[in-house]
Amino acid sequence: MEMEQLLSMGFPSELAAQALAATGGKSTVKATEWILSQTSHPHPNNSPNGSSFQQPKLDRFFHSPSSKPKQEPSSPSNSPTQTTTAPPPPHHQLLSAQTPPPSKRPKVFAPSPPSNPHNHTISNDEPLSERMRPRTIDDVIGQDLLLSQNSLLRSAMRCSRIPSIILWGPPGTGKTSIARAIVTSANSQGSSSYRFVSLSAVTCGVKDVRDAFEDARKFKLKNSKRTVLFLDEVHRFNKSQQDSFLPVIEDGTIVFIGATTENPSFHLVTPLLSRCRVLTLSPLKPHHVQTILMRAVNDPDKGLSKSIWSLGVDVSEDAVEFLSTNCDGDARVALNALEISAATAAARVGSDGDLRLASVALDDAKEALQSKHLAYDKAGEEHYNLISALHKSMRGSDADASIYWLVRMLEGGEQPLYIARRLVRFASEDVGLADPLALNQAVACYQACHFLGMPECNVILAQCVAYLALAPKSISVYRAMGAAQKVVRESVGQNEGVPLHLRNAPTKLMKELGYGKDYIYTPDNPTANQSFLPPSLQGHKFLDWPASNADNG
Repeated sequence: MEMEQLLSMGFPSELAAQALAATGGKSTVKATEWILSQTSHPHPNNSPNGSSFQQPKLDRFFHSPSSKPKQEPSSPSNSPTQTTTAPPPPHHQLLSAQTPPPSKRPKVFAPSPPSNPHNHTISNDEPLSERMRPRTIDDVIGQDLLLSQNSLLRSAMRCSRIPSIILWGPPGTGKTSIARAIVTSANSQGSSSYRFVSLSAVTCGVKDVRDAFEDARKFKLKNSKRTVLFLDEVHRFNKSQQDSFLPVIEDGTIVFIGATTENPSFHLVTPLLSRCRVLTLSPLKPHHVQTILMRAVNDPDKGLSKSIWSLGVDVSEDAVEFLSTNCDGDARVALNALEISAATAAARVGSDGDLRLASVALDDAKEALQSKHLAYDKAGEEHYNLISALHKSMRGSDADASIYWLVRMLEGGEQPLYIARRLVRFASEDVGLADPLALNQAVACYQACHFLGMPECNVILAQCVAYLALAPKSISVYRAMGAAQKVVRESVGQNEGVPLHLRNAPTKLMKELGYGKDYIYTPDNPTANQSFLPPSLQGHKFLDWPASNADNG
């Protein structure tokens, strides 16, 4: 940004680069003073190309106090220099001066930042991931199935009839970008039929939403255009907040686009889902992320070069490959790490005092990313996906897959006691009577994890997982429980009472009523034949043991 300001003042690029390098590169004021001190006495040697230095554009940025009329000392528009040059752009900002006092120094005005072709103002203060958002649907990477030529979204944009949708997918896959690009692409079909309004469920409440609804109604009446209301993190709204969208979607006041990382079936109300189409975004593959990173490296207007002062940037193939394969499909993580890598490389070059390119190497990428990014939410969809994969891998006796899913959960930050509790359940549900010692192993595993905690208990969990995966399996007890529950829950009327001979008779009255009558004490007569089920269930089998061929054990 400092380089752009110096160039807009008319300084040669070589001289501006020297000034920034000599003053640290972070202050336009200091760099300008350095240049003026070097060129206060024009001499051929003062200019890099051997000619005396000229200042064709400085008058629009610098206003000497001595040249101002006394009656209006603070008005730049009355300066004599304004008679021969255009007035400064309306959005210039005055940079604060340090020493000497402001009355003794010129005032420096920063030029307005350039704007991109899509009417989006590019600011160097924006993160790289924000600057590199795709502006149209054709710019979106990695969602080929969702955005194919015959897809719902493409057809809707060609007809300028955007439906209300829910975009569901992992972080960094392009949900917000797609929402913005849908409106841009639909408006580019020939008529600007929509305006885009963005809210976040993290920061707004019902009042903000109602204000947006009212603005949408007024805008529609005045301009005959509809409002696309985008709500990020829609799953954070409660039931009543989600219900507030129903009437305005129904009457066409807004087109609703929601974005969520959580399963809509669990986190969104059914009436809202019935009014929207749920579109699922796929996780980005490494080659998709690599394409996005290279686009950021090569874009001169809003890419990586805008993140570092006055230096070009070169990124090694190893660094790009490392970031693309270790971001776990999250393009935002990869772009942020790339930007940090470039800043690290630029600082290294700046400390050397020369003007070489900032070269991002593999070590810079590793330092920026620190560790492999893992997509895992301990209370979200991925939490349940991974524990399901672990459970089913152990049930299928695949110890290798079981240990892999265990490590995925631990590396993602899962609590070891949660996993240990699931192993206790598995030991009884899936191993059961085929190896009764499995339950002992699982309970011992839980206690050991409670004593040690992470990371020491990881090997204990792995041992128990491997034991359960390799153990013989039997679900006889599990099936018996299910069969008995079915009988109890589906019995007609009230469940039968306990037969009298099975009841205890601690009082004389109970004995007179027949409690405990004809009960045979089994230790005294092990071969005696008596029934322990209600009359209607005589001979009913719940537990199939020893296991038959139908059992897994």
